[in-house]
Amino acid sequence: MKEVTIYCDGSSLGNGRAETRAAAVALLGYRGLWRAFGEYLGSATNQQAEVAAAAIALESLREPCRVHLHSDSRYVIETMSGRFRRKTNHAWWERLDKAARPHQVTWEWIEGHAGHIVQEAADRAARTIAKVGRVDAEILREAVDQVGTF
Repeated sequence: MKEVTIYCDGSSLGNGRAETRAAAVALLGYRGLWRAFGEYLGSATNQQAEVAAAAIALESLREPCRVHLHSDSRYVIETMSGRFRRKTNHAWWERLDKAARPHQVTWEWIEGHAGHIVQEAADRAARTIAKVGRVDAEILREAVDQVGTF
C-alpha cells in the first residue's frame, strides 16, 4: 500500500451567523510531491468544514492507502479515534466514514497556527476559498508552492 501524508483544515468565516462562508482544504503528500484539494461549503459551520476537509482528502485517493492524517481539529481526531461521541453533524460524519473505509488511517492532532508549514498552507487556502466563495486553482497551487519539498 502507498503511504500518504495528509494535512487538512476547514474554515468558516462568520461561523454560526447568517452570512457564513465555509471551505475545506487538504494537502496530500506522497514521496515528496504535494497536491491540494479544496471545496467551497457555503454556510457550513467550522466543525462541519473540519470534517469535510478530512473527507475531501480521503476521497481524492484513487486506491487504498496507509494514511497519516493531521488535523488541528480535536473534534475530528478524537471522534474518528473513538473518544468523542457523535451527537450532531451525522451526514458529515457519514461522508467521512465512507471516505475512510478503504484506507488504513492514523488520525493525529496537530496544533493549529503554530508555524507548521503544511498546516499553515492548508489553513490559508481554506480561509481564502471561504473568503472568495469558490475554489480557484491558483489558491490551491499557491498552497502547494508554500509547502515546497517539505
